[in-house]
Amino acid sequence: MPVATRRKTLIILNDPPYGTERSYNGMRLANALSKDSQDEVRVFLTGDAVVCGKKGQQTPNGFYNLERMLTVASRQGVSIGA
Repeated sequence: MPVATRRKTLIILNDPPYGTERSYNGMRLANALSKDSQDEVRVFLTGDAVVCGKKGQQTPNGFYNLERMLTVASRQGVSIGA
């Protein structure tokens, strides 16, 4: 019987939280992958992406909020570094 191996994923974000959707899409991927217990997911924020973790971000209703997405990821076991 094959032994399940744990998949490891590192997502590096370097774009600002708003203005492009790259950081948003990276966090969507991180949150989706972290739902599977076979995945070990890490997110590293560098450059302009460090602002994604800034506390107290104000966004219009219905608009994505990277601070909240990082909080969800952290609660799902994603390791986050900057």
